[in-house]
Amino acid sequence: MMGTTIYHNPKCGTSRTVLARLHEAGHEPHIIEYLKNPPSRAELERLVKRMGVRPRDALRWKEQLAAELKLDKEKSTDAALLDAMAAHPILIERPVVVMQNAAMLCRPAERVEELLQEKAS
Repeated sequence: MMGTTIYHNPKCGTSRTVLARLHEAGHEPHIIEYLKNPPSRAELERLVKRMGVRPRDALRWKEQLAAELKLDKEKSTDAALLDAMAAHPILIERPVVVMQNAAMLCRPAERVEELLQEKAS
């Protein structure tokens, strides 16, 4: 099947699990190793909008860098968070799966099932 993309970190167990589940479901996703090929700020903004979340929901808060940059989950603006993720892609929560009709942060990995069910509908 075509049309599936995963923003993937091969060192992440959740990301590897989601990729394996996509393969099991018959998808051959386009794999974007976002640490090697980071999305632009504009792409991040579109991706966040498509997922229907705010940038704070797509930021990996447990990364030490978030604290070092003095990012605040409640007080930092959406623009500041997008800027930080664009400049430091390690701050992008993963994996993000994009299909024709939807995009989703698949953490925990079981969330990919929602996308696969939507695709089957």
